[in-house]
Amino acid sequence: MILIYNHDTREEMISPFNLHHQNNEIDSKIVVALERLSEAFRVLLWNESKLTSLSPIQIQILIFLLFQPVEKCRVSYLAKEFNMSKPTISDSVKSLLAKGLIQRNDDALDSRSFTVSLTETGKLTAIQSADFTRSIENPVSLLAPQQKEIMLDGLLKIIQELNKAEIITVQRMCFTCTHYRVHDSGHYCKLLQMQLAYKEIRTDCPEHEAISL
Repeated sequence: MILIYNHDTREEMISPFNLHHQNNEIDSKIVVALERLSEAFRVLLWNESKLTSLSPIQIQILIFLLFQPVEKCRVSYLAKEFNMSKPTISDSVKSLLAKGLIQRNDDALDSRSFTVSLTETGKLTAIQSADFTRSIENPVSLLAPQQKEIMLDGLLKIIQELNKAEIITVQRMCFTCTHYRVHDSGHYCKLLQMQLAYKEIRTDCPEHEAISL
């Protein structure tokens, strides 16, 4: 069955992409702005993939391996990190192994378990690709410090809610960590035993321990 909407019906639809609705709702404007930014990330990642002859997810895996600790460099964790199935990630890992960009490190205690790490060639490729977001970083750097803090606060709260809704499955930011506390005087980390200025709030912390939902 094909549904046909007349012009008046379309104007009544509640959607951030409905211009009549969007122009009167700041929430919708923010959602559409975020969608435009996500498109920018996709374009930049695709441009990088053309330069390296790798798929976008393969580039993301290389960058992840460059900066994250070895215990996270497993197929199962990568699948959660990028919200993809294990078979899809496994295929990308096999391709990177075949291209000599990563190597397999078998677990001495469990022959079925292994981690992956970068080869020297893979490390060079990852270092080159890790800067693919520069075109987005440049305009962010032009914002005033207070604007940056307000933006960061809003984005972290959105991510936190998406994490609670299990749309974003892996998060390593302060707000979703068992060590994080809010005191009258501000933000506090129990692990570091110190107050945190807002600019010190982490979006990706190596000591992160997730709160059980």
